[in-house]
Amino acid sequence: MIDPPEPAVTGVLGPSQATAPVRLPVPAGLGRLLVLLVVFVCAACGLVYELELVALASYLVGDSVTQASVVLSVMVFGMGVGALLAKRLRCRAAVGFGAVEAALALVGGSSAMALYACFAWFGQSRSALVAFSLAIGVLVGAEVPLLMTLIQRVRRQDPGGAVADLFAADYVGALVGGLAFPFLLLPGFGQLTGALVTGAVNAVAGGALVLWLFREDLTGRARWALLAVNALALALLGAGVLLATPFERAARQAVYGSAARVAVQTGVQEVVLTGGTGGGAGAGRERKGSGRPLALYLDGRLRVSADNEFRYHEALVHPAMAGGPHGRTLVLGGGDGLAVRELLRYRTVRSVTVVELDAGLLELARTDPGLSSLNRRSLSDPRVRVVTADAFDWLRQRAAPAPGHRPRPYDVIVSDLPDPGISASTKLYSQEFYGLALRALADDGRLVVHAGPPGARPRSYWTVDATIRAVGLSTVPYRIDGGRPEFAGGPDRAADPAPRAARPGPAAVPAAGALRYWGFLLAARHSPRLDVAPDAPVSAAVSRETLRAGRYAVARGRIPGLPPSTLMHPRYQP
Repeated sequence: MIDPPEPAVTGVLGPSQATAPVRLPVPAGLGRLLVLLVVFVCAACGLVYELELVALASYLVGDSVTQASVVLSVMVFGMGVGALLAKRLRCRAAVGFGAVEAALALVGGSSAMALYACFAWFGQSRSALVAFSLAIGVLVGAEVPLLMTLIQRVRRQDPGGAVADLFAADYVGALVGGLAFPFLLLPGFGQLTGALVTGAVNAVAGGALVLWLFREDLTGRARWALLAVNALALALLGAGVLLATPFERAARQAVYGSAARVAVQTGVQEVVLTGGTGGGAGAGRERKGSGRPLALYLDGRLRVSADNEFRYHEALVHPAMAGGPHGRTLVLGGGDGLAVRELLRYRTVRSVTVVELDAGLLELARTDPGLSSLNRRSLSDPRVRVVTADAFDWLRQRAAPAPGHRPRPYDVIVSDLPDPGISASTKLYSQEFYGLALRALADDGRLVVHAGPPGARPRSYWTVDATIRAVGLSTVPYRIDGGRPEFAGGPDRAADPAPRAARPGPAAVPAAGALRYWGFLLAARHSPRLDVAPDAPVSAAVSRETLRAGRYAVARGRIPGLPPSTLMHPRYQP
């Protein structure tokens, strides 16, 4: 006969009936090991749900730091709520744990598909992100009190030892789940199917533990109810796996406004091409295939539209080329080859070095018929050398060359990088980054930087200006009209050029009649002159007059006294 629990044990584990021994189909030692194995599996699944929400939120909403903070804080809060709610289930721990795991498997497994659906068809997923983070947190938090009760029912032991065993299995499972997500699930299944498969594993583990190991704890009615709930959850998750590909295709069409001609998940980002396979404004703007111009999306955000990308790239490149020698040039980013196209229009350019992180984007820029036509096959030009590397790391290595090797400086450096409001790009707009770029710049060289829209995010724009000035460079700010109000291409987070009804993406669409501008900064050791050469191969949209007008217009909105952004104190707002 088992002695009644001591008061200390009752205070931790609940009433005596909650921790009374249970008849098991296996020896108690093996049963305890099986419970710890289920703890391990559930912990791995829980961390996969958490990482999947963080990754998907960063992709769909942007700004990985903010989204990770939201997901983690809401989920941890939910775990506390779940732990409190689980106190009411300890008297029927087996039934409660079975119901919790079935619900967690269904909610966690379907979360990626639900978030993507909200993003694609409703235009935003922030509310759904918070709701799923809270729901998953509540269910994960309810696991530990119930498992503690179950493991004590298998074999009574000191509460401290039981807690240590339980959390050891939990933490090791979290390690396995954390490693499995980036190295197994994402590359092998993708986000949607990976979450669904994780949910199925979660349902099988939780259901098997309760329906087999603790079956004596269940009434006939409870056993059939749990069996039906788990079967339904597995059926729904299995249907999700079967429908994942057509669902993703339909959602992608809703996001991009037309069927994606190319969709590639590189090691860095998702690259999608829609529209025709002809060129852009500089190449006749053929519209084959879909009848729409080519559009390039990176992680769901429009980066290039063949309709008027030339405005952005001409305004980025040609003012820097007009200020002096430009035989040796460097492009940081620009993996689409469009900035390189503009540089190669000068016969006096002897070499162009392109430093781009995404090898998959570079490959598409070389081989895709639409994109390679738009960039005039610039990356295959013999004057171009392509380096696949992080721009910050590459500049840092260049600044510390091997003994006896001193690399030659560049006459022009073109910074064609994503918007500073995106967390992953913050270091590429830091004082340390511009200090490294300065060391690579010739004494009479020029640096031109895409700095984001000065009207939509003026504080970020003028923070870039303050950061460049902090390394000892003089700057000239200017902007250029982005064209159609509904188009905001270039590296800024942009609206889809599709009709408004088919444009449910995350970026804000400018109000009717509003103009969207791209903002740039031209920098040099001595005060640079904003101009274009008389014979510069530019369109009427980028002329000496439009540049000067853009300079005066943007200068009126200057925000003085802003501190520079550094690696240790980033100051850009998402």
